[in-house]
Amino acid sequence: MLQTDLIAPVPELLRRHARERGAKIAYRDAHSQVTYAELLDRTGRIAGHLADNGVEPRDTVAIMLPNSVQWVEACFGITRGGAIGVPISYDSSEPEIAYRLADANCKAVFTTAERADLFVKLQRDAPNLKTLIVADRGLSGAKALRYRDLIGKAASSAPRDPPLMHEPSYILYTSGTTGRAKGVKLTVHGMLWVAAACWGPITGLGERDTVLSPLPLFHSYALNLSVLSILATGASEYIMERFSTGEAVRLLKTGEFTYFPGVPTMFHYLLQATKDEKDLKIPGLRLCASAGAIMPATLNREFEAQFSVPLLDGYGITETSTMVTMNWPSGGRILGSCGLPLPGLAVRIVEPASGTDCKPGQEGELIVRGPNVMPGYHNKLEETRNALRAGWYHTGDLAKSDENGFLTITGRLKELIIRGGQNIAPAEIEEVVNTFEAVLDCAVVGMPHEHLGEVPVLFVVPRPGRTVESEALIAHCRTHLSAYKVPHTVKLIADIPRTGSGKIMRYKLKETIKA
Repeated sequence: MLQTDLIAPVPELLRRHARERGAKIAYRDAHSQVTYAELLDRTGRIAGHLADNGVEPRDTVAIMLPNSVQWVEACFGITRGGAIGVPISYDSSEPEIAYRLADANCKAVFTTAERADLFVKLQRDAPNLKTLIVADRGLSGAKALRYRDLIGKAASSAPRDPPLMHEPSYILYTSGTTGRAKGVKLTVHGMLWVAAACWGPITGLGERDTVLSPLPLFHSYALNLSVLSILATGASEYIMERFSTGEAVRLLKTGEFTYFPGVPTMFHYLLQATKDEKDLKIPGLRLCASAGAIMPATLNREFEAQFSVPLLDGYGITETSTMVTMNWPSGGRILGSCGLPLPGLAVRIVEPASGTDCKPGQEGELIVRGPNVMPGYHNKLEETRNALRAGWYHTGDLAKSDENGFLTITGRLKELIIRGGQNIAPAEIEEVVNTFEAVLDCAVVGMPHEHLGEVPVLFVVPRPGRTVESEALIAHCRTHLSAYKVPHTVKLIADIPRTGSGKIMRYKLKETIKA
């Protein structure tokens, strides 16, 4: 069942496909495309130029680009240079970028001309950031290497092409309950194991597929499926710069695409946009896959009926290189369930207090053990020890299993809010809000949302004699947070309910929302 041929070092996969299907388009976007033969050549040049500019093995290199062919080429070039890739959302705020650059100690960064001057500014607090590589979008006054020169001119150094797969090759930042984002270390082996255990054998992803991907490439889901698994299987992919419902529908209707991955919010929007089309035709599309958030059974059922294509839901997290469970296209399915554990992956549901295994139907914490589990968090030994115990990763998610092993996620021990597949730590928002002068105290909780799953609601206690203007506070949040983290609603409250030790009793705030 495990497609072990998909697990190989990135340079080996590049050479394999350049040899077997060199003229085939590997990745394309609205502006450019690259064949497998060109991909091998370009990524080798990028790796050589990184070495020429002082990037040593195990150095960290950030990627802050929009979804594009260049993003993929940069990612593989970093790996071929023996360095560690650090994806950063192109929509990140300045404080978020600064934190990631400093925490990962990045030595170089791939970005666009419109962001180049920001990185010049950030170099003052990130002295190790020596090399700036600017993609070809407009002009910049910043002193930087030009991306077109990296791929167009031979480098003095050859790509290092390290054969090892078990050392960290990526650091992906994910929101933590403490507020500060945690850098999750992931390996090529762990990521490709998911391709070999899930995307290949379960969803049938292969060289005959043409994938339409709207997923943000800095996420583990997209890095795994839309970047590495495309390369591993020899498939072809069109990368959307960002998800647009109208553009996705238009592209799907061309009949060119066989495979569409997304998050539940995207499938909801696609369904709403086409609900009045009685005889919707999406020729060629054989499968849709969903992860990132819980898929409601009603949405799953209605989407399949409208689009006449299987929509397979699964459960994954960054710390497990994405997927833990997946529904299969064959055999029985329980809509609303996130499916069965991947073959070869050990999964348990345990009673949080005692650690004893739960019986079928009993709710407990989901813990995972397998080749796809992260080595640990970057520079966070205590958090790593708390998450990884005796080889098991403790997800913090509550789940239950039926007699046949189908898992359903029922809630969270941790306090993360999942908005449209994006994780939000309440404490991260609270930290920003507490810097607003008129705020005495605050707390953030998740509120159910029909389209996005959850959205953050901010409760604020004003300082005595002060007035909190919601619009000004929201503007303050927009300056310091990514757009998806900005509170959906602001509610004024007399005091924040807390335990004797000072912890916020968020469930009491949620009760006021329901009331």
